[in-house]
Amino acid sequence: MPINITMPALSPTMEEGNLAKWLVKEGDTVSSGDVIAEIETDKATMEVEAVDEGTVAKIVVPAGTQGVKVNALIAILAAEGEDVAAAAAGEAPKAAPAAAPATKAEAPAAAAPAPAPAPAAAPSAPSAEKGERVFASPLARRLAKEAGVELSAISGSGPHGRVVKSDVEKAVAGGAPKAGAAPAAASAGAPAPVAAPLSDDAVLKLFEEGSYELLPHDGMRRVIASRLTESHQTVPSYFLSMDCELDALNALRGEINRGVPMKKTEKGEVPAFKLSVNDFIIKALALALRDVPLANASWTSSARVVHKHSDVGVAVAIPDGLITPIIRKAELKPLSVISNEMKDLGRRARDKKLKPEEYQGGTSAVSNLGMFGVSNFTSIINPPHASIVSIGAGIEKPVVKNGEIKVATVMTATFAFDHRVIDGALGAELGSAFKRYIENPMSMLV
Repeated sequence: MPINITMPALSPTMEEGNLAKWLVKEGDTVSSGDVIAEIETDKATMEVEAVDEGTVAKIVVPAGTQGVKVNALIAILAAEGEDVAAAAAGEAPKAAPAAAPATKAEAPAAAAPAPAPAPAAAPSAPSAEKGERVFASPLARRLAKEAGVELSAISGSGPHGRVVKSDVEKAVAGGAPKAGAAPAAASAGAPAPVAAPLSDDAVLKLFEEGSYELLPHDGMRRVIASRLTESHQTVPSYFLSMDCELDALNALRGEINRGVPMKKTEKGEVPAFKLSVNDFIIKALALALRDVPLANASWTSSARVVHKHSDVGVAVAIPDGLITPIIRKAELKPLSVISNEMKDLGRRARDKKLKPEEYQGGTSAVSNLGMFGVSNFTSIINPPHASIVSIGAGIEKPVVKNGEIKVATVMTATFAFDHRVIDGALGAELGSAFKRYIENPMSMLV
C-alpha cells in the first residue's frame, strides 16, 4: 500500500513551510533515516528524514514551493514489492486515512493559531451592513464630498463592502441622493467613527503606479508581524530606564582579552575567546534574574511560571529579519563560554541553521543597537518572555562624582516589563541589580 509523506511540523508554532529542495528523485530507493528534503521554516532551514522504507513513486510538491501547509501531502512512497507506477498513478489518496493518527497527533501545535484570523474580519462586515459607519477609501470620501453625495446611500464593491472610487462615480452618474444638512447636524454630536484599516488596494492607490516594487512577505516576516502585533495588543507593557557607567567594565574587558590564551586551529593560533560588551550584558541580566527570582517569570492565564534558570535570548539581525537565539542557564556559565556560544549561535542564525530548541522559549531577552549609534530605544516583549532590555550606545558624558564633574562612558538600558507578571517596584529591583553588575563587573567573575 502506498505510503504518504506529508509536510512535517518542525516546531510547535509551525503552520506552513517552504519546500526548499528535494534530495531524492522519483525512482530512488530510500531507507528509514535517509535525508530526503530540506524544509525552510520561518526561522531556519532543516533536513527531513524518511520514516519508512520504499521507492519514491511520486513527488507531489516540487522543490521551491512556498507556503506548504503542515500535514499536506508532499510525496508518495511505494512500499517494498509494491508497483511503483500504481502508487504514482493516484493510489495514495486511498491511504490518506492511515495518516490520520499522525495528523491528529501533530495538529494541535500547528492548528492552534489558525482560528485567529477569523475574528479580525468579522467586525467590519456587520458594521457596514447595519449602517453604524460607512467603510470607504480616502479618495472615495473626497469625491463623494465634492459631489455632495451621501456615502451611506452608495453600495460598496470593495473588500467587505468598502466604497471605492468607481462606486462614487457610478452613484454620481445615477443621481444618488445628495448629502443633506439635517443628517449632518444630527450627527454633529455623535462620536467620531473609528477609521477602518486600509485595504491592500487602497494603500497601493495612494502611490503613483511604477514608483514602487512589491516585496512579498516570507514566512519569517509574517511570523514577526503576527507575534509582535499580538504582543503589542495584549501585553500591558511599561518601561524603565537606567544609566549604567561602563568604564570599569571596559577596563576589565580589555585586561581579560589581553591575557586570553591561544588555541590552535586550521587557520593557525587564535585567541580561545574574545569578550564583547554584549557578553557582559547577557551575564549581568542572567545574574539579575537569579537575584530577583519573581522577575524571572512568564504569564499564563492560571499561574505565573517562575523559572529556575536564566535562559537569555539575544536578538540577532539576519537578512530582512530577526531571530533570538537563547543562551541557556546563562547565570551558571562563565563569560568565556557565553562569548563562544553566542558567536556560534549568531553565525548559525545568519545561515538559518538553528534548531527550533535553540531559539524557542527563554525567560528574558537582550536587544542591543548600541553598535549602530542608537542612544536609547524601547523593544516589544516577545512572549513567553515578560521582560526585555534594550541597550544603547556607550557615550561619554559629564557625571558628578563626590561633588566634582568628571567624564564617564554611560550606557542607557531600557527595560520593558509585562505588568501582569512584573509590577513596577519588582521591575525597578531587577533593573537596579542589572546596573550593579554592569558597574561592578568583577562580581560577575566570582
